[in-house]
Amino acid sequence: MNDERDELNALTEKIIGAAMAVHHEIGPGTLESTCEACLTFELIDRGLAVERQKELPLIYRGRRLDCGYRIDLLIGGKVIVEVKSVERLEPVHTAQVISYLRLSGCKVGLLQLQC
Repeated sequence: MNDERDELNALTEKIIGAAMAVHHEIGPGTLESTCEACLTFELIDRGLAVERQKELPLIYRGRRLDCGYRIDLLIGGKVIVEVKSVERLEPVHTAQVISYLRLSGCKVGLLQLQC
């Protein structure tokens, strides 16, 4: 259990460092898609496995339904990153990440507020 926690902490640290590098390079006020693309590049450049716009189906009554859910970035198959280009995070953003965690089985989710 501690090994998994340590691995997730190390991965999260790398993701946050990459997000800070992107913010430093391009600054605030960019489009969400631009920030996501730059963060994807930065994460891959740091040797991390990244899945961008990963489909997230809903299992309802034993059936897989495509409800349009997409994870902005799934890092190493373990950490969800949702990129938001807004002035401030709202409860709905947190609720979205919590839903994605529940549906995906991942244990860690990060919200990146505007580059």
